[in-house]
Amino acid sequence: FETVPVSEAGTDFDILFVVAGGNPLTFRDDRILGWVRRLARSGVPLGGISGGAAILAAAGVMSSRRFTIHWQHIDAMREMYPDALIERRLFVIDRDRFTCAGGMAPLDMTHALIASDHGVKLARAVSDWFIHTGIRQAEAPQQADPMLKYDLHHPALVAIVELMTSHIADPLKLEDLALLSGMGERQLERLAKKQLGQSVMQFYRSLRLEKADEILQQSDLPLIEVALATGFRNRSHFSRAFQAHVGVGPATRRKRR
Repeated sequence: FETVPVSEAGTDFDILFVVAGGNPLTFRDDRILGWVRRLARSGVPLGGISGGAAILAAAGVMSSRRFTIHWQHIDAMREMYPDALIERRLFVIDRDRFTCAGGMAPLDMTHALIASDHGVKLARAVSDWFIHTGIRQAEAPQQADPMLKYDLHHPALVAIVELMTSHIADPLKLEDLALLSGMGERQLERLAKKQLGQSVMQFYRSLRLEKADEILQQSDLPLIEVALATGFRNRSHFSRAFQAHVGVGPATRRKRR
């Protein structure tokens, strides 16, 4: 396939994925790392496949971003970057960063991206075309899929929970969830209250606050960064929502860990 030197590549990309195998933690090419930093400053969304997140971290563009990497590198990455928000998941989408663990995980992440932009129906059709019908949610295999975890009995609810978990930092609106799941807003609300015991957006906020609690327990990230990583625009809004959900404020919660 066609290639061009990095010196001629520029920054005109819709998104750029870094794919790395072997031992990416030893990669230190200042020319490449500098180029990745220029892309980030230019606002180009960046992704890492398999060990690619190690290259992104070395370039310094994963600060305050949740991400994942191939399981073989997780422990070493945590040693090298103790403040990094590394998660043992198949894939993580955090605003303009897209990372996955390698193997078949890129197809799972691609399914989530297509579903969020074009709807679940097209995403499933693409998965069928690639004979990848066993789509896994981002948390697999560490957690049960949403159907089992939340005892869901309707495909639209499974679809919106998958959309929610891949849009923690950049929450979707109810109208977006309805459109992408192929169901009307009112019908979706009725299903949610029947099977989840709360409205769609209440459940969505609970998911985001549970992720915030996880970050608080596992990192020393400033509270404003925790807020942004879980879809809250400012610290005060986040603190009020967190206290209402957990019973104590985020600062107190962190002190108790």
